[in-house]
Amino acid sequence: MTRTLPVVALVLLSAAGVTILSVMVPLLTVAYGVPLALSLLLSAALCAVPLLFLVAPRTALTLFALAVIALPVVVDSVQARSAPWPWSVPALLAFILVIVTITLHGGFRRGALVLIIGVGASLAAPLLRGDLTSTADAVAVVTANLIVAASCAVVAYVIAALIRARRNVAAELEREREHTAVEQARRALVEERTRIARELHDVIAHSLSVIQVQSSTARFRIPDIAEGAAQEFDDIAATARRSLTEMRRMLGVLRTEDHAAELTPQHRISDIPSLIETMRRTGVGISLSIENAQLSATASEGVQIAAYRIVQEALSNAVRHAPGSTVAVRLTTDEGMLRVHIRNEASASPPPPHAGGFGLRGMRERAEALGGSLSAGPGVDGGWTVDAALPLTADPPSANPIDKETA
Repeated sequence: MTRTLPVVALVLLSAAGVTILSVMVPLLTVAYGVPLALSLLLSAALCAVPLLFLVAPRTALTLFALAVIALPVVVDSVQARSAPWPWSVPALLAFILVIVTITLHGGFRRGALVLIIGVGASLAAPLLRGDLTSTADAVAVVTANLIVAASCAVVAYVIAALIRARRNVAAELEREREHTAVEQARRALVEERTRIARELHDVIAHSLSVIQVQSSTARFRIPDIAEGAAQEFDDIAATARRSLTEMRRMLGVLRTEDHAAELTPQHRISDIPSLIETMRRTGVGISLSIENAQLSATASEGVQIAAYRIVQEALSNAVRHAPGSTVAVRLTTDEGMLRVHIRNEASASPPPPHAGGFGLRGMRERAEALGGSLSAGPGVDGGWTVDAALPLTADPPSANPIDKETA
């Protein structure tokens, strides 16, 4: 439809011009005494302005000015007294067509310029042809003609200006809709990148940490291990450490600062014992205490996920930064709050170098997203403590459908 609209408008504009021209030429010749050749030339010039403006605006405006100035001047003084002057009906219709076309396609300023030129030329005509306003009756007729012509021209300009303004508003709204769609797509991409970064850290980093610790401690946990096998385990541990470093670099690209964490359901409080058992196989001494065995039934889904992730991240940090230390995990309930307490003792060996990741921030975001809180820091004895308080009945402010499907 949009492709055929310009063609249709062009055809209608041409038909209107030809129709007005076919009436104006004989009328000027018979009723106003204008020679046929001159009548044809001036009429064609005025009627061609709307089409010419589409390809040569300045030429069209110049031609229009010449036509509207010449038309009322070249009439016969005797014959013009008995006809509407300085504007004949076909000339007025052509004038209105020019105003509408130029306002719609050229803008408000050019439309106003055409209006001023046309009205100014009609006001100048009585000064140039004083013989047509020599009597009081003639002045009254000319004045009425000027008032009608100016009124019709102004009304046509206002209507065309309103139509153009509406088109401009519609175009602006369309641009805004396109911009909004682009922003929504960008936001969806950023949120997806954040979710991926969160899950990479929560799942893959934890698994790589376990692989690293199991490989590093294999020569101490397995008696009579061959030297070649021990070296293989050391190589695996080194590879795991390098993978963790590279993954943190990738997370720095994926994760954004201006988006809250998304809680992707995967594990619950009932899965924490299995997590502890897995960590114990690496040689880490971990104690677990869950005060209420019904926590998995009473705590909301969001709290279940957050509690598991906080314990998982705290254990991973303890393994990485305090190797050889013992860890105590305790889950209790107090006045509608789930208290998660993880503490590791000071390590006898210095921790490996660490560039800083997203773990502590992620734990805090998970707690705050549920209306809870989390604090973490070193103790006076050199150990590290993580304390989280989560409302038992809290859920994420806005659930992600992807998260629910993963549960």
